[in-house]
Amino acid sequence: MIKTFPRGGIHPPEDKISAGSPIRELPLPKTVNIPAGQHLGAQADPLVKKGDKVKTGQLIAKSSGFVSANIHSSVTGTVAKVDLIMDSSGYRRMTISINSEKDEWLEGIDTSNTLRKNITAKKEEIIEKTREAGIVGLGGATFPTHIKLSVPKGKKAEVLIINGAECEPCLTSDHRLMLERGEELMVGIRLIMTALGVNKAVIGIENNKPDAISHLQSLIGDYPEIEVQPLTVKYPQGAEKQLIKAITGREVPSGKLPIEVGAVVHNAGTAFAVYEAVQKKKPLIERYVTVTGKNLSTPSNFLVRIGTPVAELIEAAGGLPEGTGKVVNGGPMMGKALNSLDVPVTKGTSGILVIPEEKSFRKPALNCIRCAKCVSICPMGLEPYLLRAASEHKKWDMVEAERGMDCMECGSCSYICPSGIPLLDFIRLGKSTVSKIIRSRKQ
Repeated sequence: MIKTFPRGGIHPPEDKISAGSPIRELPLPKTVNIPAGQHLGAQADPLVKKGDKVKTGQLIAKSSGFVSANIHSSVTGTVAKVDLIMDSSGYRRMTISINSEKDEWLEGIDTSNTLRKNITAKKEEIIEKTREAGIVGLGGATFPTHIKLSVPKGKKAEVLIINGAECEPCLTSDHRLMLERGEELMVGIRLIMTALGVNKAVIGIENNKPDAISHLQSLIGDYPEIEVQPLTVKYPQGAEKQLIKAITGREVPSGKLPIEVGAVVHNAGTAFAVYEAVQKKKPLIERYVTVTGKNLSTPSNFLVRIGTPVAELIEAAGGLPEGTGKVVNGGPMMGKALNSLDVPVTKGTSGILVIPEEKSFRKPALNCIRCAKCVSICPMGLEPYLLRAASEHKKWDMVEAERGMDCMECGSCSYICPSGIPLLDFIRLGKSTVSKIIRSRKQ
């Protein structure tokens, strides 16, 4: 039975043109720029300085708080500088620049492709190794994974949901990972289950990936506690709350976390990273990235070292096409435009989308015609037109009262609006302001 979430959703063109491209390992860059803050929470504290020699996998910045993550070197070489450098957000962040000289991994890290299926690690060890490896959510949120593996006192996890939906148009790196590293993914899922203390896991995959569904179903004979659940192709099927509703029928209350309904959600890439951390002692220093666009000569999926300049990914995919209007970090719905191709790949980089000039401009915004399309497609049951008006007129109390903080910023409302109103831009403004107001109340 194919499942989906019941409220809202849209069907933008999929454009999964890189789905048939096997993962290629990108050559080592000459220089990597590794930001100290690639995760939600506090920036990590740099442990190295200019002139220091580092090896691949070496800890170079230590987590600085409860919500923080370790950072490791993705190459072997010499630290060129530790300075403020612009990242994909357009802001200058503390960054460790390393000139790559060779690829000598830190002793003890298993870099082979040998499957390590036998699990000996216990709950606490799995959580600690995940923390040490600097693993964060690879679906885009970049929340430190070790925290999600630690169930709060008084709460109980009942089911682990693995997000293999990859509902964002154009992106295919998770699809390829499920096809090419399915066995490792299964072991990673079992490790997460052990850490959470659950005996059931469900992998949710949109049914536009029949080969991935079939492949993983062929593997679950050895993993009877893991189920593969096909999902309807509908955006944003892969959003955490929508995925939980589709698979379990449970609805996460407003302002609450999935653990309130006994669910924990992890991305497929995150589960694979947990496998590598626990079974191979390998920190998160590389990830799978889709580089795509209709005008690119070779849309591809790459295994990329963290800190690699985006320009090198585009070059490996055939080079920047003439007439390019915009390059987006992420997919077309939730991604954000880059103002430079020199910015580095980070732990949260799932894809790079190259958009031709004729497709890179917004329509002129017209008056709202009260069609209510934005209301009917909002997967959170919000009224985007009202939140936009409240934000535009700085009625922050109304933004909060109308559940503006529940907006997941999927962009469905802006996509569907016939008047071309940038609804999400206004809602983001409202959320940001209300968030500051809420924090000030707690001081």
